Amino acid sequence: MSSRERERGTWHVAAEDLGAYARGELAPPALWSADSHLLACAICRTRLAEAGDPGGLEAGWARLDAELDAPRPGLFESLLLRLGVADHTARLLAATSVLRRSWLAAVVFLLVTTVGAVYSSGSPILFLALAPLLPLAGVALAYGPAVDPTYEMAVVSPVHGFRLLMIRTVAVLAAGIGLNGLATLALPSYGLRALAWLLPALALTATGLALIPRLGPVLAPSLVGGAWLALLLAEAGDDGPLAPFTAAGQGAAAALAVLATGLLFLVRDRFDVFSGSAA
Repeated sequence: MSSRERERGTWHVAAEDLGAYARGELAPPALWSADSHLLACAICRTRLAEAGDPGGLEAGWARLDAELDAPRPGLFESLLLRLGVADHTARLLAATSVLRRSWLAAVVFLLVTTVGAVYSSGSPILFLALAPLLPLAGVALAYGPAVDPTYEMAVVSPVHGFRLLMIRTVAVLAAGIGLNGLATLALPSYGLRALAWLLPALALTATGLALIPRLGPVLAPSLVGGAWLALLLAEAGDDGPLAPFTAAGQGAAAALAVLATGLLFLVRDRFDVFSGSAA
């Protein structure tokens, strides 16, 4: 504000700023300052009306109401924004079900219990069998009208359906694999064998995602998880390591992950139309 716009110690909006405000060209933070001042200053409101915008004050009220009503970003969302993530993407990530405290607490409890069982039994099989299912379960809870309380907000966001699912999947994998990795550190005596869950986890997650357009976001991961458990139960009676955790099984898991990822890319355009049957 210029000194010419000050009268007896009380400042008013500068003429050039007032003109820009009337034209809708005044940028923050000068815009916010002008909004606040106009609400309390009859002189500047009169000058604004004379500038040809009698509705400028109402527009200012609308901007102020929108700012006050806008939800405040949480800690995780604020961190994403500081890292340069677009605001709508940060909001969709922060709203992902698997990043809520209840889900994370449940997963941590399950992993701690499983690691305790491994120490009691002397075998990592229970952990290796469970760990691949956690990211898959996260996928089932990450997207779809039946399970996602923010689904309506998500589908009207300026994001392609496939990209939205990938955004949510990144959150799922980061949370699931990160927690699994921390649990793996609690099993140092098993060496690399304790990481045998990673490739099956990627294979199951990719397969579940690829089947979502046909089966829906709940049924597809459920069937894939059921098939994984059936395979482990079929192998449980044999002596030696379970097939998925052998060198051949790890290779098969890697191949399945690659094939499922390719199929997912081919059906990516169908993620905008499957939701009607996914409830």
